[in-house]
Amino acid sequence: MTQSFLEHVNVTVADADHSAALLANLFDWHIRWSGPARDGGYTVHVGTADQYLAVYQPREGQSQDFPKGVPLNHLAVVVEDLDAVEAKVVTQGLTPFNHGDYEPGRRFYFFDNNGIEFEVVSYS
Repeated sequence: MTQSFLEHVNVTVADADHSAALLANLFDWHIRWSGPARDGGYTVHVGTADQYLAVYQPREGQSQDFPKGVPLNHLAVVVEDLDAVEAKVVTQGLTPFNHGDYEPGRRFYFFDNNGIEFEVVSYS
């Protein structure tokens, strides 16, 4: 069985290009992707081939607060068996939401008891 691992963390920053360049320099990472993001913002994905940090920059004049949570937007974890993990989430009294089945994988989200949002994704 494949071990679960952390895929990415999404954080809000004032200048996504500057933050990504700094991270790439400090950690020998590379820019994986950059482009438009939710609510007119801009995001840069910086990291390795397997894991990355998504740095989100709100549009000019928009609050630095990501609509879902402050300061953490969400944590994504890749798993082999999405349905089994979702059953465990439900067993813990938590509520899965925002299910998606689109390339490159299936996913759902849930909030833990601290209000931290998790994305659980499977590519199999």
